[in-house]
Amino acid sequence: MAAEMALVKPISKFTNLSPKFSNPKGFCYSKFSTIRMSATTQPSTNKPSKKKAAKTTAIKETLLTPRFYTTDFDEMEMLFNTEINKNLNQDEFVALLQEFKTDYNQTHFVRNKEFKEAADKMQGPLRQIFVEFLERSCTAEFSGFLLYKELGRRLKKTNPVVAEIFSLMSRDEARHAGFLNKGLSDFNLALDLGFLTKARKYTFFKPKFIFYATYLSEKIGYWRYITIYRHLKANPEFQCYPIFEFFENWCQDENRHGDFFSALMKAQPQFLNDWKAKLWARFFCLSVYVTMYLNDCQRTAFYEGIGLNTKEFDMHVIIETNRTTARIFPAVLDVENPEFKRKLDRMVEINEKLIAVGESEDIPLVKNLKRIPIIAALVSELLAAYLMPPIESGSVDFAESEPQLVY
Repeated sequence: MAAEMALVKPISKFTNLSPKFSNPKGFCYSKFSTIRMSATTQPSTNKPSKKKAAKTTAIKETLLTPRFYTTDFDEMEMLFNTEINKNLNQDEFVALLQEFKTDYNQTHFVRNKEFKEAADKMQGPLRQIFVEFLERSCTAEFSGFLLYKELGRRLKKTNPVVAEIFSLMSRDEARHAGFLNKGLSDFNLALDLGFLTKARKYTFFKPKFIFYATYLSEKIGYWRYITIYRHLKANPEFQCYPIFEFFENWCQDENRHGDFFSALMKAQPQFLNDWKAKLWARFFCLSVYVTMYLNDCQRTAFYEGIGLNTKEFDMHVIIETNRTTARIFPAVLDVENPEFKRKLDRMVEINEKLIAVGESEDIPLVKNLKRIPIIAALVSELLAAYLMPPIESGSVDFAESEPQLVY
């Protein structure tokens, strides 16, 4: 799950979910404020390492921070129960399962000495922002691993084929997260993933929202990775760290994951074939695109460090993701309308004002008062972008007894 999923408001009602998903309906945006980062260069001793303790840092979480997700597993079991849903196209799932079993990237993620050498050469602001990139990416991939692993476990009895695909996707996400965490070790850091599993709270989405958001997350991850890979292939002087050389094969995992979620949605036509589906599809497109744009515009140093113009890169990714998404979603945003980018840029300016207020030395009450008109302006831009005339899309014809792709 390479990119973060959509923005929603906190659901304070559900705050005590355990990492074992003991409450299938309980998860919320995390307000937990620490991600444990520890040094990896110390020998094992019985006493806590001072250096290791010094590397345990607090990282502020916002609506743009990668989240951990869960869903209503009981409803998910009902949706894919082959006894209840006789019209499920199991043949497509079986074909996808064979694709995942092939495991094209089984021997792909092999490190070499160039990783550590490149990390040691990287200094200054780029080093810091690169560490943040690895950390955020690792957290997002690990989030996908946890969700897919639990879905694989819960669906074993009702639909073994779908369950096995989820398990194999969790394998992919774990591989990605581990590779990224090894990258952090080159910078003498590592995410304590066991700590994250126990400490982080989970954000709840109903199954249909999981489908929309995760499909977009995987597809936008594909376009981000392949765009960076192609750029650095053409401009090797910006190849500052070897991890980018793995992006071509890596992004194919993201693409396969997205194709699987496309199949899941086609198996549930009620999620694609009415007016509510069109509204939700546009909402999740807007949420994912805005999240990425605002996140990346806060981190232009990273993209400039690898020779990319941040906004041009993001718009390319958004446009290509939107075109891909239009094949399955019943409606998408008109992101190629110049006004859409103008609205994104205004949101960036508003978000910068919000950040400035948060970093000011005002007392909390004054900060909150200053935030009110700024947040109102941001909501206004979001609403205006959402209400732009959409593009009617979708390539699934539900007139037949089973959904058929229309090309």
